[in-house]
Amino acid sequence: MPGFEWMGAEEKAEINQVLDQGFIFRYNFDGVRNNVWKAREMEAMLCERMQTQYAHLVSSGTGALSVAYHAMGVGAGDEVIVPTFTFVASVEALVAAGAIPVFADVDDTLCLNPASVESKITPRTKAINVVQMCGSMADMDAILAIAKKHNLLVIEDACQAIGGSYKGKPLGSIGDVGCFSFDSVKTITCGEGGGIITNNEIIYRNAHMYSDHGHDHIGNDRGAEGHPIMGLNYRISDLNAAMGVAQLRKLDDMVAVQRKNKAKLKNALSQFSEISFRRLPDPEGDQASFLTFMLPTEARTVEINQKLKDSGVDGCFYWYANNWHYIKNWPQIQNMVGAAKLPIHLNDDLPDYTQLDTSASDAVMSRSISMLIKLNWTEADIEQRIEKLKQVFTGA
Repeated sequence: MPGFEWMGAEEKAEINQVLDQGFIFRYNFDGVRNNVWKAREMEAMLCERMQTQYAHLVSSGTGALSVAYHAMGVGAGDEVIVPTFTFVASVEALVAAGAIPVFADVDDTLCLNPASVESKITPRTKAINVVQMCGSMADMDAILAIAKKHNLLVIEDACQAIGGSYKGKPLGSIGDVGCFSFDSVKTITCGEGGGIITNNEIIYRNAHMYSDHGHDHIGNDRGAEGHPIMGLNYRISDLNAAMGVAQLRKLDDMVAVQRKNKAKLKNALSQFSEISFRRLPDPEGDQASFLTFMLPTEARTVEINQKLKDSGVDGCFYWYANNWHYIKNWPQIQNMVGAAKLPIHLNDDLPDYTQLDTSASDAVMSRSISMLIKLNWTEADIEQRIEKLKQVFTGA
């Protein structure tokens, strides 16, 4: 991770096919595109790779989440359970849909704690947003059992975990709908882009219509198409999809390299007794884009994080102090601040997000550091990194 490390001739060839023979817009213009349909091609590839019946590309991972909420029927006044540790878009998208975020704690998987999820369910709960953070997975069996017990929808945000799996099932394919991000720093990239996968025909139909102003996409005359629902514009272009076609072909090789590189670093760190590692509910399904290790105390974690920076060990993230990924650092979410009045402000019993008890999540996140696993590391690069890590932890 990320896919831009492996951009090359394959991506150029796919993009040039669009520029030389095709058309940039993903829909219609049949007469001038010479049967070049890159968005359709990548969607078919996603269905095959992710073992789902339907896939639909959109403009971003945030767009995928927004479209998924609407396609699932999550809207005004519905409560959605989300983790305290996620990218902020997970919350922004549901607030934009008019829904109410309900924050549940994460555990040592860095994903939703099933017990916390169940404790947050109310009569207004409509869905659970399971975020497969940093390339690995939540305890999906437990979460799916809770969802079934309470008749809840499951949106599986696998924006950071494409290529991973859980008990043989690709991450993203396990819930009612799965979402991916293909931005510039994701495992595979379209430059900008996102995707939705599902086995539910109604969700798929709603998704492709909502993401294109409600067009039903029946026939080959765009001006004559029906508009069964209202929608917005979350379309991807065929240029972006062309890059994604080339990148998706590389996915399995990317994951294999990540796993090999991660294993070497994890083995090196295992010699230090103060280090423990993130729990993986299915180690064989780890996508391996990050190596997350935990230290005994918050103070020691802060100390090590600074030493890593000082030693030039790049790509390390102390999420507890990260502005984009942890609720304690989101004043705009805690205070629900927008440029205009938000739909959530119409609720009389809005939770006070400034008073959330995140102590259980804090106990995990304050002691965790995640190290990005790169694709282009040479053997010498890895050995050099290992030596620096040894120096950091031994104080040599």
